[in-house]
Amino acid sequence: MNTNEIYIKNGTQYKEMTKELLTQCNLAAQIFDTDMQIGIKPNLVAPSEASWGATTHPEIVAGIIEYLQERGYKKIAVLEGSWVGDKTTEAYEVCGYCELSEKYQVPFWDMQKDKGIERDCKGVKLNICERVAEVDFLINVPVLKGHCQTKITCALKNMKGLIPNTEKRRFHAMGLHKPIAHLNAGIHQDFIVVDNICGDLDFEDGGNPVVMNRVLAGMDPVLMDSYVCEMMHYKTEEVPYIKLAEELGVGSTDLKHARIIYCEDTARKKLPKSRKVVELQDAVEEVESCSACYGYLIPALEMLKNDGLFEKLDEKICIGQGFRGKTGNLGVGACTCRFVHNVKGCPPTENQIYDFLKDYILNYK
Repeated sequence: MNTNEIYIKNGTQYKEMTKELLTQCNLAAQIFDTDMQIGIKPNLVAPSEASWGATTHPEIVAGIIEYLQERGYKKIAVLEGSWVGDKTTEAYEVCGYCELSEKYQVPFWDMQKDKGIERDCKGVKLNICERVAEVDFLINVPVLKGHCQTKITCALKNMKGLIPNTEKRRFHAMGLHKPIAHLNAGIHQDFIVVDNICGDLDFEDGGNPVVMNRVLAGMDPVLMDSYVCEMMHYKTEEVPYIKLAEELGVGSTDLKHARIIYCEDTARKKLPKSRKVVELQDAVEEVESCSACYGYLIPALEMLKNDGLFEKLDEKICIGQGFRGKTGNLGVGACTCRFVHNVKGCPPTENQIYDFLKDYILNYK
């Protein structure tokens, strides 16, 4: 397999189709020593089942593990850290990874329990989870889905699960796009298997899954994310960290010379265009907010819209670390605790935010 190639396969038998896809990509040819430590990095952002559209299907990871074990690879580990506000241990149970770990006797490394080690990532010093250094070959297994702050999340942004929670908060204070690009200059992903079974095209924590029953594979995370942008009807320029990563030498955005290979009789299905986040963002004044906090606010606003209440909200909702110590009228999360009207939590859940905003609209407007 070449770096400019992306393989695509459709199906509903997720484990078997993954194994078939890896066979067609000849993944084993890239892992030269069966004694290498292989790390598999899924997306377990929150404790929600994969059918919800946010987390990596365990069947895909099972397919990767079986493919490797059948070829003599024994040193395999799954590693991940959920977003700030949720515990990886809960996602490990709910998302089916406890059962998977026991069945295949593959350890699960919880990155939230790992300490961070400073690493120079092409000019930017970032704290990366210590055990990442133990991995000789990293297989990234992101979910193709939307994101309320970066529009898309796939291969590049999925590496954020390999940094401590404190560093995740700092990423948002740094502007998110630049540190994501530099993180990928500091952590090399060797192979990518994208879960496009039923990702939510708007919200990174799921809730509106769009069934595609498709898995993609490639070697270049920049090329993969560029292709995902095209699939999701965005221009690469609309997701700044992709171009920044290319400038740092992580990969290429050159889709004109890419080879998109549809395996066997794979149908060429198009993703629908979805812009719910864009429609709702105008109601928010966001400064350095963490993904979880912002990620719960946007679905709460959609719930208000469905109730016919969103249009009655005629002032900005403040959210983010940039509001710490400041005062105002309407705020979400612990960072806006000094505001007159504030929903507490770090982060508050989308139901808590919805109830708070509904009460505010009905009783204070």
